Amino acid sequence: MNAPITFHQADDDLCRQYDALATRSFGHPLSDIAHLRPHADIRVATRSGTVVAGGFGLLIPQHFGGAPVPSACLGAGCVAPEERGARLAARLLTERLRALQDQGAVISSLWTASTGYARHLGWEAPTSAMAWSIATDDLKRSHTTRKTDHLDIAHGLTPDAEELQQDLARQWNGPVQRPHWWATWTTARHALTTYRFHRPGQPPTGVLAFAMTPREQHGMHLAVHDFWAADQDTADAMLTFLGRHDRAATITFQRNALPPSPLLLHTLHRYRPNVRAWHPWMLRILNLPEAIRLRGWPADLDLSVPIEVEGEIHSTSDRYLLRIEAGSAELSPTTREAAVRFTRGQLAVWYAGGYRNPTTARLSGIKCPSPQALANLIHATTDQEPWLPDHF
Repeated sequence: MNAPITFHQADDDLCRQYDALATRSFGHPLSDIAHLRPHADIRVATRSGTVVAGGFGLLIPQHFGGAPVPSACLGAGCVAPEERGARLAARLLTERLRALQDQGAVISSLWTASTGYARHLGWEAPTSAMAWSIATDDLKRSHTTRKTDHLDIAHGLTPDAEELQQDLARQWNGPVQRPHWWATWTTARHALTTYRFHRPGQPPTGVLAFAMTPREQHGMHLAVHDFWAADQDTADAMLTFLGRHDRAATITFQRNALPPSPLLLHTLHRYRPNVRAWHPWMLRILNLPEAIRLRGWPADLDLSVPIEVEGEIHSTSDRYLLRIEAGSAELSPTTREAAVRFTRGQLAVWYAGGYRNPTTARLSGIKCPSPQALANLIHATTDQEPWLPDHF
């Protein structure tokens, strides 16, 4: 008879075992485990003292509606191949989330290729994730104006550049509020080179970070990881600068490195970019009343809508009255008939502003006895678009 599974917060020995298991499970070493050990909550499952599953969690706020919402950002979850098929991953996720909820997390995000499994457990993808690749010559021809002439370009990340990145992050739904160690971790992880763009004597208006790796025969690969621009002129200057790296045959923008705007596609001299769809980031609401209270809301919105939300057990549901007024919101139990009915996943997409209009919401399966109430709810979260450029 197999020994029972037990769950633990990883000490040094269990962390070493988890690191070895992750290498065996993913087929390559994960430097994240060692780099994030001082900052992450690492939970493992053991059988007879041997680690058979593990994963880390980061308690980091994510921006929604311009406000930081405490989030359990989960990464590097793995189960030993010989232990798969017995719902161990779901049990471990419960343990990982419980620890971070105890520390204040009210939502959770993850990147996973197992989207169906995550969806079954309550996560949903607010939007798609894309990586773009364009010939460097095409980029160079498309940005021939001397946009960089009135901007200074300096190497390195400075506190004012990090402040710019955080200011811009607040304008989207999803980016993490990067802690002080984030840049050190990601620079070591990808060997990033960072540049900042600014007008003479002024604070930065752009931050660009990319990795360069040699090609087998000649030249290099260039992959953009961070692309933060405060205005179109700065974005044009950053694209012009990238086009000058002609030792790279192509410029690749890693998944979600580009914000969801047409700033690249609408300026091409010759339209022949390549796009690759990646597995998306997924969001789950852990504490609905607190997630609603802590999120930012439009200051001019005055809204009261009864809603119904699927419970943790799929056959149950809960009714609430959502009240939004003067930039604040609260959720309270109600017996009123719901005007809009959400599953847990649909609620997460709405929370992130993923439904841009009532048509997309209805196509996702949202039940709405009151079409006007649905339109009002969608208007409440679409002042900012969903975008998560941060990977964990």
